[in-house]
Amino acid sequence: MTTQTPAPSSTETEPPPASSPTVASRYAAFVAGRRSKWVVLVLWFLLMGIGGSLAAGLADVQDNDPETWLPSSAQSTKAVQLAEQYFADKDSSSAVIVYAREGGLTPADLSKIDADRALLGDKVAVGEVSPAVVSEDKVAAFVSVPLRTSPSDNKVLTDKVEEAGKLTSEGAPAGLDVKITGEAGSIRDFAEVYSGMDGALLGAALAVVALLLLVTYRSPVLWLIPLIAVGLASQVASGVVYLLAKHAGLVVNGQSAYVLMVLSVGVGTDYALLIIARYREELHRHEDRHTAMALAVNGSLPALAASAATVAVATLCLVFGSMNSTKGLGPVVAIGVVLVFFAMTSLLPALLVILGRWVFWPVKPRVTAGYDPNSAQGHGKWAKIAGAVGRRPRAVWIGTALVLGVMALGIFGVQTGQTQAEQFTGKVDSVTGQQLLAKHFPAGSSAPADVYVRDAGAESAAATVAKVPGVSSVGTQVAKGGWTHLTAVLRDAPDSAAAKDTIKDIRKALDGSTGPAADAIVGGQTAVALDVSEGQSSEEKLLIPLILAVVLVMLLILLRAVIGSLVLLVSVVLSFAAAVGTASLLFHVLDHAKIDRGLVLFGFIFLVALGVDYTIFLMTRAKEEVQLRGHREGILTAVTVTGGVITSAGVVLAATFLVLAAIPTVSALQQGLLVAVGILLDTFLVRSLLVPALALDLGPRFWRPGLPALEAAPHESGKSRADVPTSV
Repeated sequence: MTTQTPAPSSTETEPPPASSPTVASRYAAFVAGRRSKWVVLVLWFLLMGIGGSLAAGLADVQDNDPETWLPSSAQSTKAVQLAEQYFADKDSSSAVIVYAREGGLTPADLSKIDADRALLGDKVAVGEVSPAVVSEDKVAAFVSVPLRTSPSDNKVLTDKVEEAGKLTSEGAPAGLDVKITGEAGSIRDFAEVYSGMDGALLGAALAVVALLLLVTYRSPVLWLIPLIAVGLASQVASGVVYLLAKHAGLVVNGQSAYVLMVLSVGVGTDYALLIIARYREELHRHEDRHTAMALAVNGSLPALAASAATVAVATLCLVFGSMNSTKGLGPVVAIGVVLVFFAMTSLLPALLVILGRWVFWPVKPRVTAGYDPNSAQGHGKWAKIAGAVGRRPRAVWIGTALVLGVMALGIFGVQTGQTQAEQFTGKVDSVTGQQLLAKHFPAGSSAPADVYVRDAGAESAAATVAKVPGVSSVGTQVAKGGWTHLTAVLRDAPDSAAAKDTIKDIRKALDGSTGPAADAIVGGQTAVALDVSEGQSSEEKLLIPLILAVVLVMLLILLRAVIGSLVLLVSVVLSFAAAVGTASLLFHVLDHAKIDRGLVLFGFIFLVALGVDYTIFLMTRAKEEVQLRGHREGILTAVTVTGGVITSAGVVLAATFLVLAAIPTVSALQQGLLVAVGILLDTFLVRSLLVPALALDLGPRFWRPGLPALEAAPHESGKSRADVPTSV
C-alpha cells in the first residue's frame, strides 16, 4: 500500500541550494516558475501567432525546379542554365502525348492527332508543338508539347497536363489509347500522389503518436499535452524555415518540407516522453509541482541538449554536399530539431505545471515516503535485462555484435538505379506512356539528350554524337545567342543504365573532339539522372566520414571518455549497416528491390544522428550513476531505470517514420522502413544490450581519461544523490 508523507518540509519542496547556480538550473527554474511559467506560455503563443501565419506560406517558397535537385557544378545543371538563358525554356516542361491502337492507327486517328496539335498549340502550349512522329509499324504516334510550370507551385504544371489530357481524350475514336508521359507527365504523376499528403501525413503521424502515448500513459488527458506542444513547435519551425527561404536564399523543396514535419513530431514526442517520465518521478518526491518540474528539467537538460546539438550539428554538415537539395535539407532539419528542443524544455513544462497533477488522471503521482526513482522497483523487466547483461557481458556483446553482423550481410543485396516505373507503388500514366513509346519507337524518344554547343562547332558536334553507339538519331532544334541546341534520341529508355552509359560515351566523345565541339554541354533527363547519381556517390564519400567525425566530437564533449566514445561510434556504424542490410531484405520481399542512391545518405544522416540519441540518453545517466555507485552498478542502474522510457521513445519515433509508407512512392516507403528498422535496432539491441555489455566488459577504463575517481571505491568520491542531479 502506498504511503503518503505529511506535509513536506521546506528542504523537500525546494531544490538543493547551490553556491553558484548553473545555466541549466536557472533555465529550469524559469520555465517552471510560479510566475515565469505564464511568461513562457505567452511567449510561445506569440511565436505561434507569428509562425503559424508564416508556416502557411511554406509551400509558396518551395523550389522544386529541376536545378535545385542537381549538383551545382554538373553538366546537366549548366545545360538547364543555358536553356533558360538562350532558349526561353525557363519555367517550362515538355509533355509527350502518345497515341496507340492495336492493329494500327486509322485515318480518323491521324486526323484526331492533327486536330489535337492545333488545339494544344492554341490552348495549353507555351511554344511550338512538335509535328506528329508515327512509328514504322504505324501502330503509335507522339507529339511533344511545351507546358508552363512554376518552381514553387506544381499546380501550374499539373493543371496544364490535366487540360492537355482532356483536350486529347475528348472526341477520341473508340479504341485509341492516349497517354501523357515525358518530364511533364512524370511531374504530374508525382504531384498527384503527393497532393494533400502534407495534411494527411501530419494527421497520420499525430494519430500514431496519440495512440502510443495513450497506451504509454493510460491517461485520457496527458497524451494531448505533448501533442499540443509538438504542434506549436512544428508550426513555429515551419515559419522560421519560410522566412529563411523567402529572405535568406535557403533552398526548400517537397522532400525537406515533409521531413521537417515528420521529424518535428517524432523527435518532439521523444523529448516529451523523457521530460514527463522525469517529472512523474519528482512528483513522487515533492509536493510542490513547480519544484518537481524544475528538478525534472534540470536533470533532463544535459541529455536532451546533447541529443539536439548532435542532430543539429550533424545535419548541418549537409551544407557541404554537392547536391543543391542536400545543402538545403541540413539547415531545415537543424532548425526543426532546435526549435522542438526548446519547445519540449520550456512550453511543455510550463503547460504541465499550469495544469497540475490531474493531467495524469486516473493514476495521479503522489508523494511517497522513501521513493527512490533509481531503484529497480517499478522497472522489473528492465532490472532482469540489466541482470542478464551484468552476469555475462562478454557473451552478450559478442552475441549481439554477431547478430547485427549477420543482419548487415543483406547490404550486399542492395541494388541502386530505380527506373521511372520502379518509383511508384502502382501504375501511372507516365509509366504506361513510356512503355508504349519503348514498344514502338526508340525508347529514348520521350526524352532526347540535349546538347548545347557554340554555333561554330554545331556540325562537328552533331557528327560526333551521331557516331556514338546507343544514339538513334541527332537533330538540330534551334540556334540562338551564339549557341545551337542539338537533340540526340537514344535507343534505350531514358531512365535505364544503358542510356546513362550512352550519355557518358557522348560526353567522352565530345571531350575528345577538337574546336568548339569539345566544350559542348550535354543535358536532358538521362544526363540529370546520371549527374544526380554521381553527385550522390561523391556526397557519401565526403559527408559520411564528416558526420561520423562530428558525432565523435559531440560524444567526446559529452562523456569526456575517448575509449567510450570510440566504442559508441563503432556501435553506431554497426547498427547502420545492420539496418541497411535488414531493410534491403524487406525491400526484396515487398518487390521493391532497387533503391534510389540518395537513400543511403538519407538513412545514414537520420539513423546516426537520431540513433545515437538513445545511446546519449543512456550514457548520460550512466555517467552520473557511475560516479555514485561505481562502474558496474552505475551501468546496470542506468539500463534499469532508463529502459522503459527510452524504449517508448524509440517505438514512437520508429512508428512516426513508418507513416511515410502512406505516400504511394517507393522512395518514401523505403525511407520510412529504413529509418524505422534502424531506430528499433538501436533501441532494442544496441542501447539495451551491446553498449552496456561493452561498457561492463571494458570496465572503468571505458571512461578514460575522464572520471579517474572510478578507480577508487564509489563512496570515496564523497558525493551523494543530492549532489548530482539525475538526468533522463
